[in-house]
Amino acid sequence: MKIKVCGMLYKDNIKDVAALNPDLMGFIFYPKSPRYVVGKLNPEILVSLPPSIIKTGVFVNETFENILDLAKIYDLTAFQLHGEESPQFCDRLRDLGFIIIKAFRIDEDFDFKQLKSYELSCDYFLFDTKTSAYGGSGKKFDWNILNRYNNSKPIFLSGGIGPGDESVISGLSNLNIYALDLNSKFEIEPGFKDVKQLTTFVTNIRMNEPKWNF
Repeated sequence: MKIKVCGMLYKDNIKDVAALNPDLMGFIFYPKSPRYVVGKLNPEILVSLPPSIIKTGVFVNETFENILDLAKIYDLTAFQLHGEESPQFCDRLRDLGFIIIKAFRIDEDFDFKQLKSYELSCDYFLFDTKTSAYGGSGKKFDWNILNRYNNSKPIFLSGGIGPGDESVISGLSNLNIYALDLNSKFEIEPGFKDVKQLTTFVTNIRMNEPKWNF
């Protein structure tokens, strides 16, 4: 199971989290987010990260051109698309060689049939809690809802994952979980992660990965 630490913003904190060897690190390019990096984070910090860490840009209904411009500046190799981006939009970016993670906001009424049209245009789905904002709420959705998902694509599990959730996650062997998306529940303040809590969580998860039923 991979680990993505998202919403990074501060230079030294980024270096400390990178020392935990996460598989992906996420940077927010949504202007309404308190973790918005443009103008706050020197792109050179991302360039200096180990190549083993996939640098992921999180975008919400951004233009194709702006995404590509920011990818070049910040050395991004993956995009997490958190808005209403179409399958065709995802396809265009994926055709350029980027990893595409399409996010969906989940609640009790979510229709999993809508995922079908995205299966060929994305590498992964990300399931987050439906709120009035686009992620970063720190709120969980009922993971039992995912029993309706047909596991057609590996997923990122997101939405309020925090310290103490390791045992529950390790028991989700019925889900095709590729990665865990860790953010606000591990923060001291928006964009600043509690490295001690992350260390404990990541260690526990890596020691007790689910035994998949696939």
